[in-house]
Amino acid sequence: MKYSTALVISLVLHLVLAVVLFFGDFSMSHDKPTPTIQASAVEQNQDKIEPIKAVTVDKAKLEARVKEIRKQKADEQAAQDKRIRDLERRAADAQKKRAKEQARIKALEEQRKQKEQDKKRADEAARKAKAKADQAEKLRQAKEQEQKRAEEAAAAAKAKRIKEEAEAKKAEESRKQKEEERKRKEREAKERALQEQMLAEQMAQEMAQREQARRAQMQTELQKYQALIYQTIDRNFIKDRATMEGKSCKLKISLATSGFVTNVQILSGDAAVCNAARTAVYKAGTLPVSQDPDVFNEMKNINLIFEPKF
Repeated sequence: MKYSTALVISLVLHLVLAVVLFFGDFSMSHDKPTPTIQASAVEQNQDKIEPIKAVTVDKAKLEARVKEIRKQKADEQAAQDKRIRDLERRAADAQKKRAKEQARIKALEEQRKQKEQDKKRADEAARKAKAKADQAEKLRQAKEQEQKRAEEAAAAAKAKRIKEEAEAKKAEESRKQKEEERKRKEREAKERALQEQMLAEQMAQEMAQREQARRAQMQTELQKYQALIYQTIDRNFIKDRATMEGKSCKLKISLATSGFVTNVQILSGDAAVCNAARTAVYKAGTLPVSQDPDVFNEMKNINLIFEPKF
């Protein structure tokens, strides 16, 4: 009976130790095998066990061993947790670096696009400035030529007038020297007729010159406002290079004296360009017009060929 009691105590202590080890292993890993005790085998062989010497288990050593095993498991778990935290920290750092690099690349791309847009705007402004300067130079040269022609015409008229006055004076002196009244009267009649004819011719010539100068001035003014109207349409025109490049449209635009657009008629040309041009005219609403009534009379129903530039 004494041996049986010692054997049972020994088995119970081993069972406690096995349970402690089992739960310690289970908390760290599910892959380790679970220790079990075959109670039935113990019961079956209990009668066959010969009396043996009682085994004395040192409880303090057992508890120390259990604590040692638990500490080892805790240390392993702490090391594993540290490895996981290190991996998570490294992954977060890598993600931050990737996000920072992507932001830097995006900023560089936006800077590149902005510079490209700035260059396009600068090129367009330079082109418009050059076109405006060229137009101004043409107008200046035209005015200079017109002034030169006017000065030459004035000089010729003055020379002719001086010559005519000298001839008239000489004729008058010759007439006074004539003794015969009939010849004097005849000469005077002829001179009067000649003077009247020359005066009429001179007046007709001067009127023709004035009319020519006026027409040239009106044409210059008309061309100026045609260019301004074209520029106004171009500013409001919505362009599409793929469908409009190289195409044009002829419009007939009716204007009020204030420049207000009263009607836009499509005469001929590409449908897309014509529709966009007509929309641009109505969008502008008011177009630049001359204050000269004669010039405005020429441009109140203006025919204009518009071709979008790219």
